Amino acid sequence: MSDKLIFVYNADGGIINMVKDLIHKNVSPETYPCSLCAVTFDNFGMKREWKHFVSQLGREVEFLHRDELEKKYAIKDVPLPAAFIHCMDEEPELWLDSEKMDSCKSLGDLKNLVTSNLN
Repeated sequence: MSDKLIFVYNADGGIINMVKDLIHKNVSPETYPCSLCAVTFDNFGMKREWKHFVSQLGREVEFLHRDELEKKYAIKDVPLPAAFIHCMDEEPELWLDSEKMDSCKSLGDLKNLVTSNLN
């Protein structure tokens, strides 16, 4: 089995948080703290283009909110959004830090970042 990619949003999970984030993203996008959410989601959910892209990576992909990352992997105090690589029997390792993720201003930028860092 190959490494698993874990993308972590700079947002907490749950329906109330999702509604608050949706409002924030639409009312004041320039202050919205999660660039990963901003480029991969629209008002109707995860963008089809992103779903298709990650399904073609040939790896298991997991999406977590910041509160879920700490609960599942005991990882905290890492600036988010970020992505990790998780090899079997090892702790997840930071793969794409928040600076790299925040540099992505479009879905195309994010796809290029992921692709170039997988090779």
